[in-house]
Amino acid sequence: MTSTKNIQERYDRFARVYDFFEYPIERLFFARIRRETLSPLKGKVLEIGVGTGKNLPYYNWKNIEYTGIDFSKNMLEMAKRKNFSKAKMVYMDAQDMDFKENSFDYIVTTFVLCSIPDPVKALKEMQRVIKKEGKIIMVEHVRSKNPLLAFWQDIHNPLTKFFFGSNINRDTKGNIKKSGLHIIKEESLALGDIFRRFEAKKGDEHG
Repeated sequence: MTSTKNIQERYDRFARVYDFFEYPIERLFFARIRRETLSPLKGKVLEIGVGTGKNLPYYNWKNIEYTGIDFSKNMLEMAKRKNFSKAKMVYMDAQDMDFKENSFDYIVTTFVLCSIPDPVKALKEMQRVIKKEGKIIMVEHVRSKNPLLAFWQDIHNPLTKFFFGSNINRDTKGNIKKSGLHIIKEESLALGDIFRRFEAKKGDEHG
């Protein structure tokens, strides 16, 4: 497993050029997905992995109290430069969050669980801090069930893992289940079933 420190260093290194390299796919797919996912949210929202702040323009700021965290200081600094004054952004590791239990109405991740060294640990932390009636919404790229697409992902995964520590072929659905969360909705968004959106809530054992 790639260490947290190594992944932090990689994101710190690429923070200034990250948006430039992702611009094409952002325009083609991600902007629409972000808008559809984020604009309806209300209440206390925690975003895991703020990155450069790509999600910030798509929230309805009249309806939310926002907290965002990231474990890359340089990525977080790029997000702060986008000047969303109502956004509280904190340097923090999703694997060990400094929030009380049952704190948030929504938790959001977008293309984050592929990069966290121990995604199951982070998901258990999300379960701890989400309210009983709250939802965790995850937009992620996962390993396709299509053999050809999965083969393409497996070929490219060493490259993305080398540069960012990002595993584009993780079994994210399996990790969500391992954490004890209950998946209440799952849907494909783009590129077959590679880009998927999951909605989850606390497992029964967590009340």
